[in-house]
Amino acid sequence: MSSKKALAEKVRSFPRSPGVYLMKDEAGRVIYVGKAKSLRARVGSYFLKAAAQDQRTAKLVAEIRDVEYLEAESEIDALLLEARLIKDILPKFNRDLRDAKTFPYLEIFTHEDFPRVRFTREPRRRGTKLYGPFGNPRGLRGAIQVLQKIFKFRTCNLDIDENDPRWRWFRPCLLHSIEQCSAPCNLRISREDYRKDVRRLQRVLEGGKKTLLAEMNAEMATAAAELRFEEAARLRDEIEMLESLDQRGKLETHVQPEVFPIDPKRGLAGLRKVLRLEKIPRAIEGIDIAHTAGTDTVASVVQFIDGLPFRPGYRRMRIRGVSGPDDTAAIYEAVVRRFRRLGEEDETPPDVLLIDGGRGQLNAALSAIGGLSDGGATAGLSSSVFSSRTKIISLAKREELVFTPDADEPLRLSRHSYALRLLQYIRDEAHRFAQHYHHLLRKKSQLGE
Repeated sequence: MSSKKALAEKVRSFPRSPGVYLMKDEAGRVIYVGKAKSLRARVGSYFLKAAAQDQRTAKLVAEIRDVEYLEAESEIDALLLEARLIKDILPKFNRDLRDAKTFPYLEIFTHEDFPRVRFTREPRRRGTKLYGPFGNPRGLRGAIQVLQKIFKFRTCNLDIDENDPRWRWFRPCLLHSIEQCSAPCNLRISREDYRKDVRRLQRVLEGGKKTLLAEMNAEMATAAAELRFEEAARLRDEIEMLESLDQRGKLETHVQPEVFPIDPKRGLAGLRKVLRLEKIPRAIEGIDIAHTAGTDTVASVVQFIDGLPFRPGYRRMRIRGVSGPDDTAAIYEAVVRRFRRLGEEDETPPDVLLIDGGRGQLNAALSAIGGLSDGGATAGLSSSVFSSRTKIISLAKREELVFTPDADEPLRLSRHSYALRLLQYIRDEAHRFAQHYHHLLRKKSQLGE
């Protein structure tokens, strides 16, 4: 048994490095497990007068008779080791950490084609692999973000099917652009390679980092010997980042970029609700206009099927009947020409037509459809083209307001709404496609081609 003074003296010999400390009672039982960036500083704080008086630590301090420590290579390693020890030992003063509704877990959806990883306080009962509980929510979030830079796993809620080729047209989110996700949503990585990265992540979470590094070094050497240089380079980068976890930044201050994931199923279900449709829309088309001060005006038509872009359905056109910068007139012509083609080719019209713009652009589109359905512009076309099931709406950029023909006031959806995210995706894709065509025309005119 050690006195508090003797324990304080013992702690002065602790290293100033990351690690885990184990508080023991009179019988030698571990009663508390904690992690620290600096073992000496953190453990030493328990033997100050303030700790004995603080109601959050007073009971623990009163029972401490000894303390041991385990060093870790980094703050992340300490965080993971702390969680494993708590789960195995179940210390008296960590008992609350066993409450999944209060303390967070890291959860991996192992049964998915491309397993996602998430922070959760309410883990599922089956179908996932749990790690934790963790005593520091902010630390866990930081660890997930740092580890994601190494293993590039996804944290979104998309239901990705490797056998559905439409995912090849899906646009990855910002995390792929900053090399923090391998973009399985765009099938840019095979199921086998993605799951291999997730298994490596699991090895780190389970304390097998050293053996994993040895295996990865061997894999890298083999890949280089077999002239698979791209794979060897990727392994080299992963190894370097894994070896330098302690240099990846402070866990509690690590910043995740703001990313709003697109979930097609939820987005479509949300659209059905907010637009009051009879059924979930399957086909959605978006139209946008691009020009420079009214010159080289073009229009784009993008097509989404079941919430995913369908590139074979993309169309573009030069606007010829409009002079000057008149977006509403250009929208009118684009809609007339698009629906005229649908009629001529006897194609099914979209469930929803999204126009980029506000009330003026929406009215132009409605006027175009009205003229067609009256037979004034294209008499003899199939009446199915003008079916009332096509819902025409517009989305204004500045405040992201949704204008509909049956409401005087626009809809203001939550910025986190899956329906709004899907509409933004379609609108932005139409804008990108229109701008691309416009730039091509400008380049040709400037070069005199």
